[in-house]
Amino acid sequence: MLKIRLARGGAKKRPYYSVVVADSHSPRDGRFIEKVGTYNPLLKKDDPTRVTLKIERIQEWIGKGAQPTDRVARFLSQQGVVKWEHGNNPTKGEPGKKAKERVEERAKRDADLAAAAAEAAAAPPPPAPEPEPTPEPVAEAAPVAEEAPAAEAAPVEAAAEPAPAEAAAEAAPEAAAGETTEG
Repeated sequence: MLKIRLARGGAKKRPYYSVVVADSHSPRDGRFIEKVGTYNPLLKKDDPTRVTLKIERIQEWIGKGAQPTDRVARFLSQQGVVKWEHGNNPTKGEPGKKAKERVEERAKRDADLAAAAAEAAAAPPPPAPEPEPTPEPVAEAAPVAEEAPAAEAAPVEAAAEPAPAEAAAEAAPEAAAGETTEG
């Protein structure tokens, strides 16, 4: 089958295309039968040399059964040689099989959560546990609690002689505790 298509030329980042008639099995930039035009995408859209086509030769090849590719058909429709319509693929925007499965799973999970929430709302609330009575603290007990840590720290110091660095570290909290109990 013959195709009228673009063959890329030019340097890297500087494309230049030749419009060629080629066998559909030959490589894109490979063997072709005839060169029937050029396309330079770097030129402005209103530039007349952006697309140059040999219309007579293209019409002969189309008469022999050559099929223009989508891009070349656009160029030919601008010249009035072929009628080109935008392709319509209604399934292109649809999600794939796995995405549809994920949506179904999410919908099922949401429905289960909604059913559980409705069931919980319909059930009577469990009786609230009664708060345990707490004895009120006595005002005199507070100073005794503050003196207890200082009293506990004194026997520890007498029992074992701490290292000099540890002694300095322990002296600072004891001094702070002593100030709070005296005041």
